[in-house]
Amino acid sequence: MIRGIKFVNVPVTNQNEAVKFYTQKLGFRVLTDQPFDDKQRWIELGIPGSDSKLVLFTVNGDEKRIGSHQPVAFWSDDVHATANLLKSKGVTFVMEPKTEAWGTASVFQDQDGNRFALSSK
Repeated sequence: MIRGIKFVNVPVTNQNEAVKFYTQKLGFRVLTDQPFDDKQRWIELGIPGSDSKLVLFTVNGDEKRIGSHQPVAFWSDDVHATANLLKSKGVTFVMEPKTEAWGTASVFQDQDGNRFALSSK
């Protein structure tokens, strides 16, 4: 039986720059950073207070996915406050927080233009 999601892969062009973005701006922490092959490292990040993990790695042949809309939605107790905090750290929002009947959502992007939803739980 499936018990959860182990990690979500985020394709990036520069792993060093990606680590800076996800740790310094989003507050994630590095769980694993080890060589994978002669070109890339396996970098696994954790979200404090969550079992969710992201991997900053580009599978050969998937370079076209870099800078696209990722099928990942992060959640926050207060989307407006989280968006304001992230903006103060230089994170770009391509959709400002908007409240609907079902909740509040926004969209931000990382250093490569990968886009992620941020919504209420």
